[in-house]
Amino acid sequence: MNKAAPLTKLILTLAVSIWSLLLYTVSGLVLLVLGQLALIVLAGALAKTARALLALSVFAAALAGLQYLLGSGIELSLVTGLRMISMTEVFLLLLATTRMQDLTAALVSQCRVPYEYAFMFTAALRFVPDFIAESRAVQEAQACRGYSAKGSIIRRLTSYLAIVEPLVLRAVSRSETMAMSLALRGFGGTARSFTANVSLGSRDYAMLAVMVLVTAGLVIVR
Repeated sequence: MNKAAPLTKLILTLAVSIWSLLLYTVSGLVLLVLGQLALIVLAGALAKTARALLALSVFAAALAGLQYLLGSGIELSLVTGLRMISMTEVFLLLLATTRMQDLTAALVSQCRVPYEYAFMFTAALRFVPDFIAESRAVQEAQACRGYSAKGSIIRRLTSYLAIVEPLVLRAVSRSETMAMSLALRGFGGTARSFTANVSLGSRDYAMLAVMVLVTAGLVIVR
């Protein structure tokens, strides 16, 4: 998976989202989720995504349980939770196996997306792990100062608000630094080139053919 072109991974992300909507059985969705997990393991990205996968599984279980409590059947609740896992897990696979520079180059040179929009998209993805790390650092700093978030639900919600304020301030500072850096590097100019090789190879064409066949098969069965 690491050797696949960024465009192939983008198409795989779209294909998995479509497959998740076309599949309506628990067994089919479980197979799709396990298949993506196998790709993550083969790519050597399990350690990098383990925490996110665990949080995703907990959230999906809570979503399925809530839907069951609201009157949906067990199978429909499981299908909803598995669909959410499947459609999110493929994004983790994309982010863990693709460099942001390569993804930007693929969006601009192959998908014909304007560079400004492609940069905004990849910059937002790049900052997600940074925000998670910063939120953890803020929580640890508050704990070292004796702040405790234990107690009632209202106290816990208030504790989250106490984390939001420093995160927003650090995000503003980070955005100002990035804006100055981009201005100094001539961001927005017409002359632009990419050094990353994002061309498709035989492996990519084979993967695309498999995606087309699987999608066609699911549409026919559906």
